[in-house]
Parts: sequence; C-alpha cells; structure tokens
Amino acid sequence: MKISGFSMGRNLSRLYYPVKQSIQSILPIVDEFVFALGDSEPGDTTRAEIESIGSDKIRIIDSVWDMERYPRGTVHAQQSNLARSACSGDWLFYLQADEVVHEDDLPRIQQRCRELLDDERVEGLLMRYYHFWGDYEHYQQSHGWYKNEIRIIRNHPEIYSWESAQSFRRIPDFDGRNYRQQEGTYKLKVALADAAIYHYGWVRPPGYMKTKIRHLDTNHKGRDEAERLARQTAAQFDYGPLNRLARFSGSHPAVMREWIARCDWRDQLQYSGRPKSNRPKHKHEKLKYRLVSALEKMLGREIGAYHNYVLLEDRSS
Repeated sequence: MKISGFSMGRNLSRLYYPVKQSIQSILPIVDEFVFALGDSEPGDTTRAEIESIGSDKIRIIDSVWDMERYPRGTVHAQQSNLARSACSGDWLFYLQADEVVHEDDLPRIQQRCRELLDDERVEGLLMRYYHFWGDYEHYQQSHGWYKNEIRIIRNHPEIYSWESAQSFRRIPDFDGRNYRQQEGTYKLKVALADAAIYHYGWVRPPGYMKTKIRHLDTNHKGRDEAERLARQTAAQFDYGPLNRLARFSGSHPAVMREWIARCDWRDQLQYSGRPKSNRPKHKHEKLKYRLVSALEKMLGREIGAYHNYVLLEDRSS
C-alpha cells in the first residue's frame, strides 16, 4: 500500500500559514508529498520553508494561478487537482496549508487505509475537525462550521477537488473547467478515519487575518470587490469575545510547538464582554446560529447540516 500526500498554495509565508508544519505532520506515513506552489509575491518564503524540511519525499510543482479562467475560488480546486494528478499512491491524503494532523492519529490513519484498501465501496476517508479561532485555546463548535470533511481519497481518475477545494466529488468526463458544476457529479462514499484535522486557518495576528481575508475575497469575488470590502472594515480583524467559544483541553500536534510559542498577539484579543457594535457580527455571534448551536449541543447531533459525502455503514465490527 502506498499513500501520497498533496497540497497547494501561494503567498503562504506572507499570510502566516504553518505550511511547513502541515507537511511535516503526515510525512511519516506518506511515501511522497506533492505540493503545487503558485506564483507568489516577491519576498514570500514558502518555497524555502518547504525545502527546509529536507525530505526527498517532497516534490514541488511550480504553477500559475489563473483566476480569470478559474473564478469564484475554483482556482483552489484547480491547483489542488494539479497536485493530485501528480500523485501515485493508492490513497491520496490532502492537507490544506493551515491543516495539521496529530502524531497520535498517524498509526490509526495508516491502519484504516490498509484495512479499506481492497474495499472498493470506499472512495474516501472522513476526518473530524477542530477549527481554532483567535488563539490556540479556543475553537468553533457553532452551527455552520463543518464538523467532518473528506481528506483522504482513493486514487481514482474521476475523483476531483471540487468548488473552492473544501471537499471532493466524483465527476465522470470532467472538462477541467467548471469546478462548481452540480449536475453529473456524485458525492463520495466514505468511511470514518477515526482521526482529526487541526485547522488553524483562523489563528493568526489580527493584521495578518485581515490580509488573508482580502486575499480570499480576491480569489472568490475579484480584486475590485475585495478592495471595496477591505476599505469597509477595520485595519485589523476583530475575533470578538473568545469566552463564548469552546475551550480546547487537548494537546496540539508536536510539530506545532514552536509555531504556537510565537503567539504574541494575545493582548490584541478580547476574552470577555460583548461583541463590538461597530462591526458586522460573525456567524457564530448571530442569534439564529447561537440558538441552533445550543439545540445541537442539547440533542447531541447536527440539525440541518449539509454533508458533501455519503457515510457508509461500518462493517469492521
């Protein structure tokens, strides 16, 4: 059995992504790791950070982001598929550059891939998520944040990264252009991996967070609209009162230890009180989401959540 890792990105060092730690986190269980590195801005050190890992498992593919050809965030899926197509494993492990896996989960992931290798029903493996917010001690459990997502796929030519690269679909006869097409696409049949993704996409200094959002808005809405939205908001991102979020009591992946130690923006965060009234509320602060989240917690299940997968019954027990 062979497992390939793959990812993509550009301007990652300029936007405070732990890309080196992300790759390192699964390197022990993959036979290769393919990274599609986009045309970054001057001064970005993403290539140097990846190369500093010093592993012959890693292969960098240089690429150019064409957001006119791939608008509305679909350039993320196109770039993910560029890396995916260069992988040779039986299973393909996708990590975005702000996602990290705990070392304690690696043996379980590897064993699960081995167990399901010959079960052709299974097209992917589902992993649960910790979405950290503001700092490394608080995370999102609010309604509207995905609790699980596909991160390991079978190496099948009809399986593609889809929409803006959050997930995957099977797309027969795909034309390689319309990554947001719905008709003629199929949700993957998946099994549980019994492992977690530590998602740090919403943990960075407030100034960096504002810049990251502007870059994402550019990819999804175009440069003019992104600049207009940026002018309407404060110079630094406001995470809001963190005491309204779940408190994380577990351990972070060991590869994140030095990165987490760099957290020097706690004095810019709000740990109590009410959200400031001079900004739009975050989704988790809105009354509707607070009520649904409370009900989900009471019932112990999600209400009306969208899932881009079909979870198969586990026959292993």
